[in-house]
Amino acid sequence: MEHKIYRVESFKIVGPYTLRVSFDDNTEQTINFWDALWGELYEPLRDPAVFNQVHINPETHTLEWSNGADFDPETLHDWDEVGEMMAEPVEILTQ
Repeated sequence: MEHKIYRVESFKIVGPYTLRVSFDDNTEQTINFWDALWGELYEPLRDPAVFNQVHINPETHTLEWSNGADFDPETLHDWDEVGEMMAEPVEILTQ
């Protein structure tokens, strides 16, 4: 599987936990991150004040937060295809 290289050029906060992200190939993706904000690294981003501190890392060209959380630019670019896999796994109860 080929790993494509994308760079985040800009973003805009367009709603709660939602960013419109522009890439270097002149495409955009509007992403609601809520379902992906779980686990030790991403759960702190559920605080809107923390989430809204998002910025573009000038070296890696991706979205990053002050606690070190980030997403691979290819994941962001292809969120329509892979975003569902980022959601917290559903626990299945067995008897």
